[in-house]
Amino acid sequence: MTHRPFVIWPHPALRTSATPVADITDEVRAIWDEMIIAMDNMPGVGLAAPQLGIDMALAVVDASEGRGQAICMANPSVLHSSIEPRVHEEGSPNLPGVWAKVTRPRAVTVRFMNKDGAWEEQDFVGLWATSVQHQIDHLAGKMFFDHLTRVKRNMLIKKAAKLQRR
Repeated sequence: MTHRPFVIWPHPALRTSATPVADITDEVRAIWDEMIIAMDNMPGVGLAAPQLGIDMALAVVDASEGRGQAICMANPSVLHSSIEPRVHEEGSPNLPGVWAKVTRPRAVTVRFMNKDGAWEEQDFVGLWATSVQHQIDHLAGKMFFDHLTRVKRNMLIKKAAKLQRR
């Protein structure tokens, strides 16, 4: 199965808050399946629907070593964050070729609607936590570089634009 193409920065979908999902339907499950394929093809550890130009508050995360452990989330939100930070180099297929060190909470508790349409809370730590927070940012119309200083952000965007022209 293929997936729709990633939208490229500065596509408006990347700066728009995603529309909340009311119910988990077969269409939503099919989008999650497509998102997992796109995530695995990157390869990456998470993906939000707006990255594929889909205006739905859907995310998938799989930071497992063996893969195949993707967690599908609708309308995820952080309930609690650890005080302890974690620095990780982040990137995005929407801004290909560039990465930056981003500091986020090391652990988070997230509430989301699961594949069965039930609300659940789950704790995420380390790379899982970083990826979940990165995806929730996408659903709010934020990019990883929004966590950088203005100077670093502008340099990163300029570098990505240069790479795209090649």
